[in-house]
Amino acid sequence: MIPLKSAQDLAMLKHSGQILAAVMQKLQKALQPGMTTLDLDLLSAEFIRKEKAIAAFKGYKGFPGTACISVNEEIVHGIPGTRLIAEGDIVSLDLGVNYQGFFSDMAVTLPVGKVNPDKLKLIDAARQSLELGIKQARPGNHLSDISHSIQSFVEAKGFSVVRQFVGHGIGTALHEEPEVPNFGIPGAGPLLKSGMVLAIEPMINLGGWEARIMENGWTAVTADGLASAHFEHTVAVTDKGPQVLTKL
Repeated sequence: MIPLKSAQDLAMLKHSGQILAAVMQKLQKALQPGMTTLDLDLLSAEFIRKEKAIAAFKGYKGFPGTACISVNEEIVHGIPGTRLIAEGDIVSLDLGVNYQGFFSDMAVTLPVGKVNPDKLKLIDAARQSLELGIKQARPGNHLSDISHSIQSFVEAKGFSVVRQFVGHGIGTALHEEPEVPNFGIPGAGPLLKSGMVLAIEPMINLGGWEARIMENGWTAVTADGLASAHFEHTVAVTDKGPQVLTKL
């Protein structure tokens, strides 16, 4: 990953992130029992189009949807389709946009109606672990300081961190170096520098961390069938501290 060269680059990335955050906010308001995952996907495409941006996931390495929509035991890369969203489900929405060549990436996990308390605790832990990871995105820290802060918090709560999927650099491409694992020892990996932009995205499971890929070749599910939660922000490393670009 090449650090951003100018304040204008950062401004463009922030605008991309603001578009994405606004789209995600609309999707959260639209989510309700009885919808299919395809219904949500079509809404996401409509909202992105109205913002004059491009859906970053659509067609990426052959992915067929605008959004990755993963329900309950699905960890990530859920393909939108006929699956009905029901009361008690938790739904992970993962979405990216391309605005004039600048990419942003974001994910949230949402409860649908009245949800099992264990699932709510899982969602809260995933959200808090992202916040802790973001706090470590400062010049002079090591990349693994982000990873370790996420893992140590999640495991102290009794949950597990997915190993097979990680965060990544982002900027003028959807996926850039470096990879950003959600597990690891502190003080390892490359030093963080002002101008780096990272997509930090903890994926945590109610049960074990193991995952398998479904026959569609995309959707990752927990090996034990228990629920998973996923949160993500696009974050700039700056001399003034981490700047969350996908936050209204």
